[in-house]
Amino acid sequence: MLLAASADVTAPERVVLSSAQHDLIVFGIVVAGFALVAQLLYSWTSLGEVSSRYRPAVLASLCIAGVASLSYLMVFLQVHSGYDYSGGSYVPNSEALSTITSRYMDWAVTVPLLMAELLAVCTLVGRRLARTRAVVMAAAFAMIVTGYLGDQVFKEGEDTFWLWLWWGVSMACFVVIYVVLVPAVVSSVRSLPADVGRGLGQAATVLLSVFFVYPVVYLIPIFFDGGWWTTTIHVAFSAADVIAKVGFGMLIHKVAKLRTAADVAAGDETHPESVWVNSVHHSDGVSPPARPAAG
Repeated sequence: MLLAASADVTAPERVVLSSAQHDLIVFGIVVAGFALVAQLLYSWTSLGEVSSRYRPAVLASLCIAGVASLSYLMVFLQVHSGYDYSGGSYVPNSEALSTITSRYMDWAVTVPLLMAELLAVCTLVGRRLARTRAVVMAAAFAMIVTGYLGDQVFKEGEDTFWLWLWWGVSMACFVVIYVVLVPAVVSSVRSLPADVGRGLGQAATVLLSVFFVYPVVYLIPIFFDGGWWTTTIHVAFSAADVIAKVGFGMLIHKVAKLRTAADVAAGDETHPESVWVNSVHHSDGVSPPARPAAG
């Protein structure tokens, strides 16, 4: 009786949209998709700007942008085909139910990679790094999967009981991420040169702040429904994805370059190119020592 009585939520994917609402959703999806493609190209062409020690951060950003770009292409096609235009409104059909599911598929891959991207420029090494990375990546994956179960699987996201239950489980994973990741970032910031630590702190703050958008937006259908709230959900997810994957990626790339320059200046690393950040010269190019001739 409890479950039957609590089935009182209208899934956002089942809401009829006006032309303006549908156009705003499409606009947000396309702009986010273009931004992610730009990040993909930038990460691909800038791999050589950082030393091999910090290159995993840029490779993670490259993978994130690639996966998210494909995801946004899927979301666009689903929004395009998932609504039938009738009488001045966009009426959802069966394909509209996948318009948010595809986002969860994206996040299940990219959110754990965001954890790896951040840790790749922290000062953790060896077993401590491996243990921290394993915990936060597993927690991130579990956070997305449990959120997906409540929002899309159980009663197709139209039951308050299951939405709250899986939101709570997902938030427990959310807390694990913060409990493990924040001390790692703080210790790294304190042990790095001031400019590098400041950049790392800014990147972590951006990522961990934008993460709050997702659980808040998840709860919208419980309290509100209607076309404008469906529009808000899609636009908020698109904006948050751009900040978390493009904005954060750019900040991490900056930190990786600063750490490269600091290592070169300290004589701990060689890097063939000069390192410039925001038109400021941080280190000269240093080639590795020549190998002695054989025999």
